[in-house]
Amino acid sequence: MFANRKSADVGRESSSMPGINMPRVILGGLVAGLVANLFDFIITTQLMATEFASMLARLNLAATATDAWVGVFATANFIWGLLLVFTYASIRPRFGPGPKTAMIAGIMLWLVVLIFGVLLLAMSLHTPGSYFKSSAFYLVSALASSLAGAALYKE
Repeated sequence: MFANRKSADVGRESSSMPGINMPRVILGGLVAGLVANLFDFIITTQLMATEFASMLARLNLAATATDAWVGVFATANFIWGLLLVFTYASIRPRFGPGPKTAMIAGIMLWLVVLIFGVLLLAMSLHTPGSYFKSSAFYLVSALASSLAGAALYKE
């Protein structure tokens, strides 16, 4: 497929495709990260508090140990938001602007995270029940975060 392309043709079609608007990726990414942080707080402190307490007990950690992780998780959620919006901006020329593309971006990255969740399940940090429950909650979080961030992206 690529072997038939002449060197003069390389990059020709990309000139008609607009570049990624990085200031908008950052703006949308920060908003997506904020939404992800809100969801993370609700999931960990309300919806799955019992499961996370069990996880801490299995690891022999006091509940206060999580206080040291708040900044790490908050930062990770903002990076997650930036990745969601960057992915949206990257696939937007192929799928078109709008909520459908934002949901595709959210699902794509959620699937990557899901793979790492399987590793946590294999290490017994998650029980099968908590894995599936958290996966469902974090899918909703990924979709909401991606939709919020993508709504602010313009080329």
